[in-house]
Amino acid sequence: MVYEKVKQTVFQNNLIEEGDGIVIGLSGGPDSVCLTHLLKEISKDININLYAVHLNHKIRGIDAYLDALYVMKLCEKLDVPCFIRAVDVPKYCKDEGLGLEDGARELRYKIFDEVKTRVGANKIAVGHNKNDQAETVLMRLMRGTGIHGLKGMEYKRQDGVIRPILDLRRDEIEKYCIDNNLNPRIDSTNLEAIYSRNKVRLKIIPYMKEEFNVNIVDTIVRMSNNIKSDSDYIDSQVDKEYELCAEKKDEGVQISVKELEKIHYSIKSRIVIKAIKEILGDANHIEKKHIDDVLDLISEDKKHKKINLPRSLIAYRLADIILISDKILKEENLEYEYSLEPGESIYIKEIGKTFHTNILNAKEFNREFKKGVQYIDLDKISGKLTLRSRRQGDKIKLLGGTKKIKELFIALKIDRDDRQYIPLVVNQDVVVAVCGYRLNSDYKIDENTEKILEFTLK
Repeated sequence: MVYEKVKQTVFQNNLIEEGDGIVIGLSGGPDSVCLTHLLKEISKDININLYAVHLNHKIRGIDAYLDALYVMKLCEKLDVPCFIRAVDVPKYCKDEGLGLEDGARELRYKIFDEVKTRVGANKIAVGHNKNDQAETVLMRLMRGTGIHGLKGMEYKRQDGVIRPILDLRRDEIEKYCIDNNLNPRIDSTNLEAIYSRNKVRLKIIPYMKEEFNVNIVDTIVRMSNNIKSDSDYIDSQVDKEYELCAEKKDEGVQISVKELEKIHYSIKSRIVIKAIKEILGDANHIEKKHIDDVLDLISEDKKHKKINLPRSLIAYRLADIILISDKILKEENLEYEYSLEPGESIYIKEIGKTFHTNILNAKEFNREFKKGVQYIDLDKISGKLTLRSRRQGDKIKLLGGTKKIKELFIALKIDRDDRQYIPLVVNQDVVVAVCGYRLNSDYKIDENTEKILEFTLK
């Protein structure tokens, strides 16, 4: 029955195909021993090549060497090639600043990948079971995970990791080992409530079984499968929206702000995650607060800002896009110039802002100055008006005397990177206004003004 159940899992989820080379993580415990034996049985029905890999963590003294000896004898009996590596995991974890569980897991998969490459295999099989799935979901729940975390472990990952016995309960695995006289090794540390997973396994789940639901493992996994179905649908919508609003470039992934604004938060947060995965390959160590920081860049007042993310990523808010990149952008000085007719509006594409103008009658002007809005005497304009970027040597006449634009920016404490995004209103070669900041004193309105040019930058 167990064999048929696993075959159903394998073929329903397309875990194994003809000609696959499969590296098996074989610790010597019940789960991995059951997995190895079952895959050997499956290999009689379908042409696959199996390779077992065992890591001696150097944590359990003589027991660890006995585990390795057991693995060697089992592989010899099953006629499965076996690779054994001994690594001082506690030392590795100390050197790398990792916890024992995380460090051991990282080392295992690193060795699995090495053997996979060496033998030309294309998949890695690990012995996670239904109980492990329930424990994983509970642990993620306690860490405050989202819907993606609650769907639990996948039957297969994009990197080739497969979980053929994910539908087996632990008691089914133990019975299978007894029925087939496999005599797996028992890791005594699994019986001690010293690690987070062990505490969930030995304390929380037994308590939930006794006090609430004897079938709690099946219930949690059923919930996880339902969530997975919903999550997969959401991911399909993310893929559609991503095609519309995101594009991979040499410098990173560009996301259209205009398109992003239209999308529900649930989708756009996943678009950011997908962009990060496209750059790094995964989104490890990227938390909700980092995603929210990126989405805050949508706001107009965040233009030309940037934020630092984990793993050397940077999110830039440019004119009409958010760029997520692992590169430090060296922004070139922007150069632009537009002819300006009083009363018209101009979109300055280089900085993603619109310059609005309006002609007012001085007699009707109530002199209630608005924030961000500037006024000049239109009658004092002679000849051509232009709207352009700052140039070397530009000056403006103020009440206290003439000042270089560069010195004005320094005095106003305007960041060097932001200065190129501030346009100048120029009459012939004379700077009339620094948009949003200062007016040339010769062009200010007075008691003789008849026509006023009102302007603002948005």
